[in-house]
Amino acid sequence: MKLLRYGPVGAEKPGLLDAAGTLRDLSAHCDDLAGAVLGDLGRLAALDPETLPRVPGKPRIGACVAGTGKFMAIGLNYADHAAEGNLPIPPEPVLFMKATSSISGPDDDIVLPRGSVQTDWEVELGIVIGRAAKYVPEAQAMAHVAGFCLVHDVSERSFQTERAGQWTKGKSCDTFGPVGPWLVTPDEIADPGDLSIWLSVNGEKMQDGTTRDMIYRVPFLIAYLSQFFTLHPGDIITTGTPAGVGAGMKPPRFLKPGDRVELGIDGLGRQTQRVVAE
Repeated sequence: MKLLRYGPVGAEKPGLLDAAGTLRDLSAHCDDLAGAVLGDLGRLAALDPETLPRVPGKPRIGACVAGTGKFMAIGLNYADHAAEGNLPIPPEPVLFMKATSSISGPDDDIVLPRGSVQTDWEVELGIVIGRAAKYVPEAQAMAHVAGFCLVHDVSERSFQTERAGQWTKGKSCDTFGPVGPWLVTPDEIADPGDLSIWLSVNGEKMQDGTTRDMIYRVPFLIAYLSQFFTLHPGDIITTGTPAGVGAGMKPPRFLKPGDRVELGIDGLGRQTQRVVAE
């Protein structure tokens, strides 16, 4: 099942993409794709999509989940990405947070913040939590997943690494967390650890990898994070990026106004963003 949210910013409605690719309205069956709804998606799966109203036109698509309390990110989770930054493979997952205010729709503009000189791209697999998880064994971790989504972990490297403090300041600018277009339920993704993942800038392929190369896999990451804090429905875990980021190029290359970024993951759709100055 492919679930999504559509409409103007702050007024999105829940929807479903049927087998023919038609957007259907779910408003009569849930207020939003958030909270307890994410733990009871079987109820939505039981609906006949043909009975749901068609959504006319081509509305804006918003982030595919609402009510996110934590936007957790895993750093250096692909060996090739660590290598391009001349960094060692971490002995445990590197954790940081993106502010939830960075979340935007999959095709919304990326707005370069004031003072930005090194805004970079990172295509990532996202996990959306459906049921609360605390001290979860790895073998039971997948039972807490509502679905998977595409995430663009946009990063301002000078804010992230050249100024004192944690990575969060370079990861949390407004529009730096495009999520979606779809929340895809686990029954449609045979193995989240075996998906092609790619990103291009102005039509030039920059990242071309596979989630097979993740150092720490999806079940382990859920179990690991749940040892430190409770994961709640709607929380997003974005799982790291493969090689090919701008900071790893020689010379480095970063986003500028007018650039067009496209990215995708097998089965999870694609995003297209225009880069603009604030």
